[in-house]
Amino acid sequence: MIELEGLTKRFGTKVAVDHLSFQVKPGVVTGFLGPNGAGKSTTMRMMLDLDNPTSGDIRIDGKRYRELSEPLKYIGALLDAKAMNGGRTAYNNLLCLAQANRIPSSRVDEVLDTVGLTAVAKKKSKGFSLGMGQRLGIASALLGDPEILMFDEPVNGLDPEGIHWIRNLMKTLAGEGRTIFVSSHLMSEMALTADHLIVIGQGRLLADTSMATFIHENSRSYVRLRSTEQERLRDVLHNAGFATIESEGGALEIDGATTERLGELAAENRITLHELSAQRASLEEAFMQMTAGSVEYHARTTTEGPVPPARPADADWGQSYQNSKGA
Repeated sequence: MIELEGLTKRFGTKVAVDHLSFQVKPGVVTGFLGPNGAGKSTTMRMMLDLDNPTSGDIRIDGKRYRELSEPLKYIGALLDAKAMNGGRTAYNNLLCLAQANRIPSSRVDEVLDTVGLTAVAKKKSKGFSLGMGQRLGIASALLGDPEILMFDEPVNGLDPEGIHWIRNLMKTLAGEGRTIFVSSHLMSEMALTADHLIVIGQGRLLADTSMATFIHENSRSYVRLRSTEQERLRDVLHNAGFATIESEGGALEIDGATTERLGELAAENRITLHELSAQRASLEEAFMQMTAGSVEYHARTTTEGPVPPARPADADWGQSYQNSKGA
């Protein structure tokens, strides 16, 4: 389990993470969401002692990361697939990690097989595609057979088969009782993968809840109806106490009703329906609703003049600040 308590990180006057507290529990896939610049990458780096918090505490199975004698056996992480040494083969990259953490060399072959890189194990990683680099990074996270796994944008560069594979891998690992913490901007993929969500904005916690509850509380679900007798259908619905909204194509949308009740109502009044469908809210809609006030980097949609360059976001902000101090 990962535990954060009052975690805060400042870069000069910029507050990247603001008194963040939550737990990542075993047995489920926990999604970590937030707009660009929300503090996700900074938070994950602090979990691994790559950045020091300004204040607050992080515990991994009750210990700080620096207190772990063989960290890869406790927590495996993919934060940047490009961190591998491009001059080494895939096998030797993993072998160096294994030897540094007293992991049997036989484990290298096992994880290369798991991620589908056995055929290119002896090739230098600098020639790998983005997707192959991602697989090698995932292999490094799995190397110590840890109980906790952290992935930042794990599907980057993966083809559809690879995306399906990593999704099932995370679910399988969670099913074994492991702690899985994954950050991604792909809402459609996160909706298929995560059971629980941690959502942050401008460094602050916005939600810590199940996927189903998050969608239910932050977006709209409705029933859509369409008929050749649209006016009479509207009157019947109004007389039954249902408020309608007309959408594109002339269809009617009704909140707070079931398809069963509306279908029965249409049948009782001999109205033929060409469409009767429950429109489920999506994770993307819920996320946009929740984080609308926390988006820090907006693209300009007008054509009035050039768009000024955006400030560097999230993971790169601290380094950019340090560079500017030394300039």
